[in-house]
Amino acid sequence: MSDWDSVTVIRKRPTDRAKVTRSESAVNSARRAGASIATEKKTLTNAGHANRDHQRIAKLDRDNDVAPPPKVDVSVGRAIAKGRQDKAITQKDLAQKINEKPQVVNEYESGKAIPNQQVLGKLERALGVKLRGKNIGEPLTFGKKK
Repeated sequence: MSDWDSVTVIRKRPTDRAKVTRSESAVNSARRAGASIATEKKTLTNAGHANRDHQRIAKLDRDNDVAPPPKVDVSVGRAIAKGRQDKAITQKDLAQKINEKPQVVNEYESGKAIPNQQVLGKLERALGVKLRGKNIGEPLTFGKKK
């Protein structure tokens, strides 16, 4: 039972197969040994056109960009600030009153926030000032109009 000691080689690499070398010293040693040497220089085609194609594609991508969502109007921010000052409360107190972060109130007052109808509704109720639709900044009137 000496099967454990025997080695079977299934495939052996042929020695006469072409060898790819990239170093100059290996090429020189092959020349000295008398091996046949073939040198190929690879060139890029359309190298000048590739840059223009990328520019054209990038321009097409820019044309199809989606516009950023609209921000809160400055008049809404002024109305929030005026209503808050009339009630003599800070941004932090107003944020606690409407269960939002103080940063949210700050963004609405500075006009950097993306309008959210729920937040605007909370601010309207807390301040008693109209923030949506026409006549922004007017006091809210609950009930029937006269």
